[in-house]
Amino acid sequence: MRRKDKEIHDRSLMEYIVEKAQVCRLGLCKDNMPYIVPVAFGYDGTFIFFHSADKGMKLDYLACNNRVCFELEHEVRVIPNALEACKWCFSYYSVIGFGTVAEIVDHQRKVYALNQIMRHYSDREWDFHEHAMEKVRVWCISIERVTGKQSRDKAASE
Repeated sequence: MRRKDKEIHDRSLMEYIVEKAQVCRLGLCKDNMPYIVPVAFGYDGTFIFFHSADKGMKLDYLACNNRVCFELEHEVRVIPNALEACKWCFSYYSVIGFGTVAEIVDHQRKVYALNQIMRHYSDREWDFHEHAMEKVRVWCISIERVTGKQSRDKAASE
């Protein structure tokens, strides 16, 4: 990371950012063409889980290249400056990582992954109807590396 003064070294802070993030953005690439897509997600401390429909651009990209980049953020807000346009900035926490994606097809693991996603947003376990389980595809990101970054105001408050 170029800006070492903004780098987050505390693993628990990075975990907190992932827990509090509302959306995970996936960076995909196919035939040298990038694609970014926001997804609902879950995290169990080791893997990031997301789901998809049976077809779509995201699946076309994953079929060609299962290597992904992902981004999550928390407490993002603009800090305006009334006098100088170039002094506007953001306050934020962010996590960026890289990994590989694999589809989960085992029924038990699929239920586990979907519950990780639902727990992220609702803090509870859910039952899933068989009909719904047949229609949804579920995916797992094996995280290879991750970095955290924060704005100056966040770093100063640590």
